[in-house]
Amino acid sequence: MAAHQIPGIDPTAAPSGDGCAECLAGGGWWFHLRRCAACGNIGCCDSSPAQHATRHAKAAGHPFLTSFEPGESWYWNVETEEYYEGPDLAPPTAHPASQPTPGPEGSVPADWEQHLH
Repeated sequence: MAAHQIPGIDPTAAPSGDGCAECLAGGGWWFHLRRCAACGNIGCCDSSPAQHATRHAKAAGHPFLTSFEPGESWYWNVETEEYYEGPDLAPPTAHPASQPTPGPEGSVPADWEQHLH
């Protein structure tokens, strides 16, 4: 294994979509999006009502999440609760700029700030 490779991060794994698939399927909404660095699953952040990204990471044994927000490039290890630096991932590295935050458009309640964790 090359020195720059980090177990649990697959730079070739493409994102699963533009938003949290579980929120979209269930009519939910998110504050920010996170990307699983192992498989590309897009989930909602821990401030979001459903916290799907961390749930996925723990259930799948995929320790690293990264932001799926424009302009953010950090990694978070859900097992050690520490930030990391890591490789560039397969594009896209963020949701479309036209997608609102919070999102998705039309599903966010007017009092959304009252629902954050």
